[in-house]
Amino acid sequence: MGRRQARETVLRTLYQVEVGGVESERAINNTASINETLEEEAEKLGPLNQEDLSFARELVYGTIGHQNEIDGIIAALSRDWNIERLARVDHNIMRLAVYEILHRDDIPSSVTINEAVDLAKLYGSDESGKFVNGVLGKLIKNSTSAGVTPESEFIREASLMKEDL
Repeated sequence: MGRRQARETVLRTLYQVEVGGVESERAINNTASINETLEEEAEKLGPLNQEDLSFARELVYGTIGHQNEIDGIIAALSRDWNIERLARVDHNIMRLAVYEILHRDDIPSSVTINEAVDLAKLYGSDESGKFVNGVLGKLIKNSTSAGVTPESEFIREASLMKEDL
């Protein structure tokens, strides 16, 4: 339950940072406090222990630090959909998941995708889970067939696409 809760905290933090221009350290602390007050989510959410808070911080800072690269990848993988029109929740779920897939070798891609789909179902629209699963599935397919790593040609080209958007 700890990492699920941490990912929910990260999602809300990324959303706060994007929508409100909130500095990431302040946003993650506010989100952890918000967790405590959410009665509906009381069984799923609550204060994070130090290990989970560190995990959440690493994901927030890593996702924000690689945002151009990640957005380029999402744009390349969702060619039929304008990235600027993506629901912010879906976009931030995919940002988090793409960061985990490319930069966290200790987390199996299947776990990351499952967590992202669950977050999309919980926080997104009725179609969010399918959309997120489809985009991340394409990333995994490209990863296994083309050897996608953070340094690969696909990632470099996708990052350049973001600069052109």
